[in-house]
Amino acid sequence: MINAVIFDMDGVLIDTEKYLVRFWVQAGREAGFDVRPEHGLLIRSLAGKYAGPLLKKIFGENFDYPAVRARRKELMARHIAENGLEKKPFVDETLDALRSMGIKTAVATATDRERARKYLTQIGVLDKFNKIICADMVENGKPQPDIYLYACSQIGEVPKNCMAVEDSPNGVRSAALAGLVTVMVPDLTPPDDELKALIQAKGESLKDIPEIVKRINGRDMDFQI
Repeated sequence: MINAVIFDMDGVLIDTEKYLVRFWVQAGREAGFDVRPEHGLLIRSLAGKYAGPLLKKIFGENFDYPAVRARRKELMARHIAENGLEKKPFVDETLDALRSMGIKTAVATATDRERARKYLTQIGVLDKFNKIICADMVENGKPQPDIYLYACSQIGEVPKNCMAVEDSPNGVRSAALAGLVTVMVPDLTPPDDELKALIQAKGESLKDIPEIVKRINGRDMDFQI
């Protein structure tokens, strides 16, 4: 029985992943490293304590992760200030439908709490969530399960009664490790064989989420998880 749905933010609620990748590439190249889009895709939703060593392994010990990340954040902030945030399709409809079904909702994001609350306020959905859980609230970020386990505890539900909605491999791994029913709504990359083994369903958009919840909760007995 699904009693709560926990959403990732970037790539699920707001259309920012394409810009995160673009500005990781720009910031890395400004620092003299051959950072390519595939490297940006690799570190989506990946906690800094893991992303830094991974990028050093790829580019060498001279890769200054804090400095490159700071530049990426500067570029991203400038872009958002000039262009605003793009809300993903069906965000409001999905959240309203879940609320009407009596389903709790939360956010579990790799973004820090200040920016997460700012972004969710900008797109007008902050008050639609029971809890906002951010990377700086737990010891280990994605792909470790901490953030989802903490989110479940904060909304008073056990993991098996919660659904996670994720778009990235690192987010899917985090939710699956925590024992949540994991649904992928792909943004920049489709699920590969590894991810297909970790997810219980794939949505074409957020519009599919309420129906998936209904099916899992037994209204469609042919649905198997």
